[in-house]
Amino acid sequence: MLSYPIRLETDGGMVLASAPDFPELTTFGEDSDEAMVRAVAAMEEAVAARMEAGQNIPPSSPGPIRATLPALTAVKAILYQEMRDQGIGKAELGRRLGWRLPQIDRVLDVQHRSRLDQMDAALAAIGRRLEVGAGEVPSAST
Repeated sequence: MLSYPIRLETDGGMVLASAPDFPELTTFGEDSDEAMVRAVAAMEEAVAARMEAGQNIPPSSPGPIRATLPALTAVKAILYQEMRDQGIGKAELGRRLGWRLPQIDRVLDVQHRSRLDQMDAALAAIGRRLEVGAGEVPSAST
């Protein structure tokens, strides 16, 4: 899935979290675990805001401490960015799928809990496929 580097800095008893790939993202927590949880939520909001504004979702840069987007948000971001990269608009995606615009809006809405079969169909309509895997859960400090 999509994971991005996070910088953690201690400041006055709080841990500040920022993301080099998302300059608009700054949050904090009482410790690094809380800061990371908040960073994931803030990153999800940053992705949603970029999608709403018609901006690119940046590729991930390297970094030792990483925050991973929730799986459904990552799939929606991948679909959105692939559509942008290929010059495919919502109307064209709807035509390819035989879906109405409200259905397309929902598969691109980070807040909507779309079904994976819908996401798989949308990706297939633009020449991509959904691949699922499992990996180890990293600790907050790695």
